[in-house]
Amino acid sequence: MNILILGGGGREHALAWAVMQNPKCDKLIVAPGNAGIAKIATCASFDIENSADVIAFAESEAMDFVIIGPEAPLAAGVSDDLREAGFLVFGPSKAAAQLEASKAFTKEICVAANAPTAGYGHFTDAASAKAYITAQGAPIVVKADGLAAGKGVVVAMELQDALNAVDDMFGGAFGGAGAEVVIEEFMEGEEASFFVLCDGENVLPIGTAQDHKRVGEGDTGPNTGGMGAYSPAPVLTDDIATQALEQIVKPCVAEMARRGTPYQGVLYAGLMIKDGAPRLVEYNARFGDPECQVLMMRLGGQILDLLLASAEARLDNAQVNWANDHAMTVVMAANGYPGAYEKGTVIKGLNAIDDDNFNVVFHAGTAKRDGAIVATGGRVLNVTARGATLAEAHKRVYEMVGSVDWPDGFYRNDIGWRAL
Repeated sequence: MNILILGGGGREHALAWAVMQNPKCDKLIVAPGNAGIAKIATCASFDIENSADVIAFAESEAMDFVIIGPEAPLAAGVSDDLREAGFLVFGPSKAAAQLEASKAFTKEICVAANAPTAGYGHFTDAASAKAYITAQGAPIVVKADGLAAGKGVVVAMELQDALNAVDDMFGGAFGGAGAEVVIEEFMEGEEASFFVLCDGENVLPIGTAQDHKRVGEGDTGPNTGGMGAYSPAPVLTDDIATQALEQIVKPCVAEMARRGTPYQGVLYAGLMIKDGAPRLVEYNARFGDPECQVLMMRLGGQILDLLLASAEARLDNAQVNWANDHAMTVVMAANGYPGAYEKGTVIKGLNAIDDDNFNVVFHAGTAKRDGAIVATGGRVLNVTARGATLAEAHKRVYEMVGSVDWPDGFYRNDIGWRAL
């Protein structure tokens, strides 16, 4: 098969790495890709949020299957236009992708499906939002309704922080994503990620993971896109995963189908778990980043078969074959992230790291310039390892991190601390 992956981050590098292991893959192109992806696949440059550009390229290269990595092309309707043009696509429709693109929409679905989640209010002006916050008190959670690259959430432990967050969002700190806000009850417990594939009707669980969203050690500081992750998530026991599937995911997928917007693709449920019961924090309409990296390390080449089964509406006959192992990824980010950071700094030492099925450095924000690998983003590398135990994966991944020579970057030393 000729396969096109849209995206250029660590998630897409991990997807490309896994897809390449499947003998069904004859040719793989990733757009726009990055310096790491360029080592294993062909990279192409065009606007992945412009349907006409994507379709023209897919036709010119005779693509058989298009895998959409990030959320922006989904929200732009690229999957719909590709399907209309006759392509087999992995990724939900624009209407279904509202489960990520609008937090208020997700809340409506949860209410209709009777799925357990946080109490909330939805607001289009600052005054009403602030009045609600004042009445509810802190701690409380303030969320930009739209897509904000994983950063539009403020967990406010103090009332003034929540009020400031409302001003920031309506003041344009997150662009159009903050034109509306959702204010949520603060949920206590332990958070974990549950990943399922959907084909519009059937649902297939494909793994669990736990990530570290805060920039600082001990899970302190501002939220980021994610500073590291590991799989499986010990807190998501078989019993709790079954509860999440039966009480949250399946009812929501059924409600989407009932509304005429069936969900087809990966559905990533962020869960808060307390006293053995899960509640939904949020849905994402794509693989998490960096959770995808640890899932792909454990799934390997079979992921292509699973993505095809989702796209071809035959998940009822699919199954996942798990290795009994663990994976961990540590994000190396540019100094200053998630605030202002410098681009173009040189990264050395990557060639000294073994690259095999147990040790991979997935590139997230890199480019090759004058023969050197340089940083082009905030989150730059995902150093990833597998082990028979989580402790073994942890030991191996931090040995790899120690080999990277990049004084302009930083990382957390405590990824996996909850489980370890």
